[in-house]
Amino acid sequence: MPERPGEFDLINDFFSPLAAGHAGSLGLTDDAALLAVPDGKELVVTADTLVAGVHFLETDPPAAVAQKVLAVNLSDLAAMGASPHAYTLAAAWPRDLPGDWIAGFAGGLKTAQESAEIQLVGGDTVATPGPLTLNVTALGHVDAGNALRRSGANPGDRVFVSGTIGDAALGLGLLTDEIQADNEADRAFLVQRYHAPEPRNGLGQRLVEFASAAIDVSDGLIADAGHLAKQSGVDIAIDADRVPLSAATRHLLDGAPALSGHIFAGGDDYELVFTVPETALQLVAEAAAASGTEVTEIGSVTGKTGSRGAVRLLDAKGNLMKSDKGGYRHF
Repeated sequence: MPERPGEFDLINDFFSPLAAGHAGSLGLTDDAALLAVPDGKELVVTADTLVAGVHFLETDPPAAVAQKVLAVNLSDLAAMGASPHAYTLAAAWPRDLPGDWIAGFAGGLKTAQESAEIQLVGGDTVATPGPLTLNVTALGHVDAGNALRRSGANPGDRVFVSGTIGDAALGLGLLTDEIQADNEADRAFLVQRYHAPEPRNGLGQRLVEFASAAIDVSDGLIADAGHLAKQSGVDIAIDADRVPLSAATRHLLDGAPALSGHIFAGGDDYELVFTVPETALQLVAEAAAASGTEVTEIGSVTGKTGSRGAVRLLDAKGNLMKSDKGGYRHF
């Protein structure tokens, strides 16, 4: 096995090129970056840590890991209506991790950051006995006072979700052989949805004009809608039949209806759930069209509940559905 480059060689060879587009990065040659916040803007800051064997599979391709570690942070910016600006990367590399893996990871980051129009501006790199641990801190801008929050939903608001739900959870199940798919095209689509989430930044930046609250779906649709409900002090009713599903997911459910629990409780979708006053419904369609994002109305905010906040999942007859699956829990 070729010898892996040292710390500064790693930075110079793989990561300095990713910072070349941002003058404030100083070429990753100093201890910190120099960033300015434009007049009238606020800085939005988010950080996520991904650990091998916990948040991604150790067998996942390095480019896919790179795509995901950046996308989960971009999704947090999207949920607050922020435009991506810059990010830092702190990486703890296992001592036996090949240099080729790191090169593939850096290549994946390059593709992901170019797509999102965001640049690397700093970070840290260390060795560890394991496991591989990656932390990204992403920075974005939003008009001062305009950031979307989880806490603004009101009774009578409609509940929407972007994209389709459940694909990533099924993709993970396929990768771990927990579930099986006879159709190779369906399998490839669902695995790709797990490996390469699509943060909805274009939509999020438009939602700030009219949405009352928003959150991204990382831990599962019901769990994350529940976080929004609790912070807003409201109850939310979601119609299960209206939750948008991809064709691949529908095919899989046709043969195994019991997998429906993955749809509502599975994480890693990184779609946006947001609430909208009834008077702004036309603006939802316009924002969806302008950002090229499918959105679906899936329920409503049904009432104020103080700090309790709850989500009810209803079947086609309006009956409460129960699930033995909760959302992803870190602890």
